[in-house]
Amino acid sequence: MTLKCINPADLPPQQTYTQVVVATGSKLVFIAGQEPEDIHGKLVGEGDLAAQARQVYANLGRALAAAGARPDQVARITIYVVNYDRDTCLPIIEAARIALFGTHKPADVVLGVASLSPGYLIEVDAIAVMD
Repeated sequence: MTLKCINPADLPPQQTYTQVVVATGSKLVFIAGQEPEDIHGKLVGEGDLAAQARQVYANLGRALAAAGARPDQVARITIYVVNYDRDTCLPIIEAARIALFGTHKPADVVLGVASLSPGYLIEVDAIAVMD
């Protein structure tokens, strides 16, 4: 599997994601939106975006592992955030994201949403490409 990350010079530079990801491989893995729940389905970190983001990315890592995929094989993620404000939310989300992905920066989109499940502040889904 190969991911080629491209940040074209004629697009705005990005710190937290890659503008274009070209994936070559034979197996696609689609991970459903991971929510801030523990193994028992209980909400983690009510009202605390940082705690919820850490749980979501930890769950995403476990889902990838269950499919035999690694975080560096993720080509794209979608991040849903309740009451999203870039200045306050993005640094919190990025800290949790780095814990899973390290320096790997899949293509992404961040969507501000009115609500998720009651009390949930963040959800993240993913697409990985494997050989």
